[in-house]
Amino acid sequence: MILIKTYITIKKNYQHELIIKKSRFITHLARVDTVLKAENFIQQIKKQEAAATHNCSAYLIGERNQYQHANDNGEPSGTAGVPMLQTLQQMQVQNVVAVVTRYFGGIKLGSGGLIRAYRNSVSQAINAVGRVRGIPKQELIITINYKQLDILQYWLQQEQLPLQNIAYTEHVTVTTLVSPNQVSTVKTTLNNLFHAQLPIKLGTTTFQEVPLADD
Repeated sequence: MILIKTYITIKKNYQHELIIKKSRFITHLARVDTVLKAENFIQQIKKQEAAATHNCSAYLIGERNQYQHANDNGEPSGTAGVPMLQTLQQMQVQNVVAVVTRYFGGIKLGSGGLIRAYRNSVSQAINAVGRVRGIPKQELIITINYKQLDILQYWLQQEQLPLQNIAYTEHVTVTTLVSPNQVSTVKTTLNNLFHAQLPIKLGTTTFQEVPLADD
């Protein structure tokens, strides 16, 4: 099955800290693809930051964001988990869990201050680590003889197609990635280039992640 939906997520797991009126807000971000992994991450941070005043959490998981979670962990209702979740939604990231650890600094922030603090903690952490867009790609596995290798490599370079893998046996097997809608065109172009019907097989479908331009 060809994957056709793109997604946006964070580049990698990350930790970021803000000091707001002497309170420490430590945001822990992680890439997850199941609710179980998200819940395990939340529990891991709670154990790691057991001395904290609060460990509030939120996550968005699934192709349609069908699994959503927000928890205030003792903060006034609606001042932590929901603003965190709304920030994940507004920044369009998927399959991400956020835990914001708060060490109370002695100055109360009020409901509005808490909402801003938790929202800013998550947004600044995401901006700091950066986001990537996952673009669907199809593996093409091309078999050629050794004399044809230089021509193929040059063509891939000119077309800005990655050389994902190369295997040397009796023949040379080259794996590249193309957009799903390019498969037919690439096959036709290569067959014309080499004046032959090259053995070209479809490999797995995957995603290639590229940084978002605004990060």
